[in-house]
Amino acid sequence: MKLGVNIDHIAVLREARKINDPSPIDALGIVARAGADQITIHLREDRRHIHDEDAEQIVRLSPLPVNLECSIDEEIIEIVCRLRPHRATLVPERREEVTTEGGLDIFKYEDRTIAAIEKLHANEIEVSLFIDPDLETITRADALGAEWIELHTGSYANIHAMLHSNLPRTHHSVKALELPRHTLKTKLEESLETIRSAADHAATLGLRVAAGHGLNYRNVAEIVKIDAIEELNIGQSIIARSVFTGLKEAVEEMVNLLKR
Repeated sequence: MKLGVNIDHIAVLREARKINDPSPIDALGIVARAGADQITIHLREDRRHIHDEDAEQIVRLSPLPVNLECSIDEEIIEIVCRLRPHRATLVPERREEVTTEGGLDIFKYEDRTIAAIEKLHANEIEVSLFIDPDLETITRADALGAEWIELHTGSYANIHAMLHSNLPRTHHSVKALELPRHTLKTKLEESLETIRSAADHAATLGLRVAAGHGLNYRNVAEIVKIDAIEELNIGQSIIARSVFTGLKEAVEEMVNLLKR
């Protein structure tokens, strides 16, 4: 299984003090030498972490393919087309959210999604759609012409956190689920089966399948077992681990967990 390392949170640290350090550019060589397969970044409309100049330098200097996550906003798509990363992953975006909270609604925003895909393809950029693990949505993603989908694993990650960590039941990341342990175990398996069925369905259609959101060193093992998923994009947990171990070791540890 391939690993895309999302380096946004290096820029989050930088923006906390509004200075030049740490620079996400410095991560490129380290991540490559540690055995990752891809650099992932998210150029948000409000530029809260990755800036235009970051994106430009990362695409130009990265020794690994760059997966640039972005909204379907026309201005953002124009920038992505100019930068020409290896892949663009179209994601939903709300200014008030802390992190992406669900998959792109390609039914509600079908016309804008089609326009974005066509423009990206015209600039020889591979397209992935970040969507929920829903069979109907996956079928539509295939019809729209995307080469990849990335399955949103947030629900699985939240249930896993409830079951296996010391997070309080009112923690925002688990949506205050007040459920007994045996029920959580059932819900966790149901969530995994939803992801597994979605990945298999996508593969049957000929789509390539990635997954991500909320994945970490504790919960990634079950996702790795899903054969149809060939790539994971993981960021926050790797950057958090690197504070204590260094970035190279943090990436290497995740690479080892992804071995089948």
